[in-house]
Amino acid sequence: MSIGVLALVGLAPERLAALTAAGYAVHEGKKHANRIDAVREAGNTVRAVLTNGRGGLSGDEMALLPNLELVCTVGAGYEAVDLDAARARNIAVANCPDTNASAVADSAMMLLMATTRQLLQADRFVRAGGWQDQWAVVTPTISGKRLGILGMGTIGSKIAHRAARGFDMEVGYHNRTAVSALSYRYFDSLIALATWADFLVCAAPGGAATRHLVNAEVLTALGANGYLVNIGRGTVVDTAALIDALQANRIAGAGLDVVEGEPSVPPKLPELLQFDNVVVTPHYAGRAPEARTAATALILANLSAYFAEKPLPSAVSS
Repeated sequence: MSIGVLALVGLAPERLAALTAAGYAVHEGKKHANRIDAVREAGNTVRAVLTNGRGGLSGDEMALLPNLELVCTVGAGYEAVDLDAARARNIAVANCPDTNASAVADSAMMLLMATTRQLLQADRFVRAGGWQDQWAVVTPTISGKRLGILGMGTIGSKIAHRAARGFDMEVGYHNRTAVSALSYRYFDSLIALATWADFLVCAAPGGAATRHLVNAEVLTALGANGYLVNIGRGTVVDTAALIDALQANRIAGAGLDVVEGEPSVPPKLPELLQFDNVVVTPHYAGRAPEARTAATALILANLSAYFAEKPLPSAVSS
């Protein structure tokens, strides 16, 4: 008998085919008008749920799935999964860390360069008929500058590697604790890191512990020549403070792949888009075919291991 899996995230055709080929009966939640209808209809036929860090799975939703045994997020984040409710029901939780780390690190460097070198403005200028002699803007390079990274996990480490090896940048970072295996400079204060850095990249996870870590004080410390990039979670940056800093020219610009208010269209997005020195992408930094293939393999590995009563390859321990 096939094992029922409820997907509360959209499934690319190849991922759906891989799950089906492995013998799972997949209920596609996105085919329903709303999420709760998908959960209710799946009901007692489901033993596993696929979700993401932002949508997660609440305790109330778990209560509608009496035979649920495993929740697996399709990315690294799991902040919206009710871990207390899962623990109370002895429901295992897994995630897919590191599968899109290279894609996100690439995007961080792309956003940094697009923002500092005014890529979008230059493109619009050319499309409007301008060319070299009329372009009077002088933009900074990133090579040889100081890059501060908030969050030195796998993604942060890959960003640091690209910055140091590819652009000869001096790298510093702030983390809950120093990473002994790394030679980059550790700052025990985010304010101190922002004061030191020319550019600050946020690669921290979401959740209550990181909410608004980048606030008005941090942005002021980054300074009028400093640039902010966020490829972590939108909640890490206080959006109202960022808008104020941009309006007052307290920072030079920002590159954002994530904004507070997701997964819906962020309510403050129109305010951010009024600034020419802001580049925004639609939370797609980790979306690459290589990342999707790696995540699918890890999802299948977690499902297979759990239902074979083996240790999960990427269990969430907290």
